[in-house]
Amino acid sequence: MPDSKPHYDIPLHDIKPLLEVPEYSLYYLVALTLVTVSLLIGIAYLLFRWFQKKDNFNIRKEHFKFINSTNIKETKKTAYLITLYGATFKDDSPRHLEMYKNLTDRLQEYKYKKDVDAFNDEVKGYIELYKGMIDV
Repeated sequence: MPDSKPHYDIPLHDIKPLLEVPEYSLYYLVALTLVTVSLLIGIAYLLFRWFQKKDNFNIRKEHFKFINSTNIKETKKTAYLITLYGATFKDDSPRHLEMYKNLTDRLQEYKYKKDVDAFNDEVKGYIELYKGMIDV
């Protein structure tokens, strides 16, 4: 009876043995994950800073708004408000300081009295000039 088992000991001449192929996909995955996480953290930080800056209270803007919203017809109240809120901007430059001192000297006659007259044209001009000088 012939041998029913196949023989696997046949020498193979044209087929090369298996080679070990270096595998780098894990390194690529780790590098891609690190880059993605870094980008997401950077974007989150920038968004946080933007929202933090956006909601920040700016005292200069508020005081500028108060100065611009004063009613020139209410002389005494306007004199006090411009003196109070104008002090925020007096240290911006030497010109601002000089203008602020000049304006407060002119506003002195409209404060500390029970009844005051309306602003004269010169004082109105100084007030408008000071408002125009303010940079927010």
